[in-house]
Amino acid sequence: MEQKNQSRGKRKERSAVVVSHNMRKTIVVKVERRVRHPVYGKEMKLVKKYFVHDEKDEAKVGDRVVIAETRPLSKLKRWRLVSVVRPATSMPRQAEPVQDSSTQSQKSPAESGPAAGGKIEDQQS
Repeated sequence: MEQKNQSRGKRKERSAVVVSHNMRKTIVVKVERRVRHPVYGKEMKLVKKYFVHDEKDEAKVGDRVVIAETRPLSKLKRWRLVSVVRPATSMPRQAEPVQDSSTQSQKSPAESGPAAGGKIEDQQS
């Protein structure tokens, strides 16, 4: 028997950010690319979403990943996860300062006017 040493062509690879991880073994990523407008010359940012096969469920939302083109795996999946380049950074949210109601200057309803919900007293002369 003769063995054929066929090598596949170079598969396309893209760098992307994970935007959804709600399905089993599937992630949704967005790929951003910058393109110059053909007439006006302004640089535009084009965003495309891809459904990617993640066999080990290793990618999480916010991760920077590398994906590669592959054979069709389902109706929408034509890409597979190669590696997680940079995990998402879990930045703690900064608490907003709490305003104390005693330090706020409060106006009486008559001073605030009708737009602020105050009542206008009828002046009878």
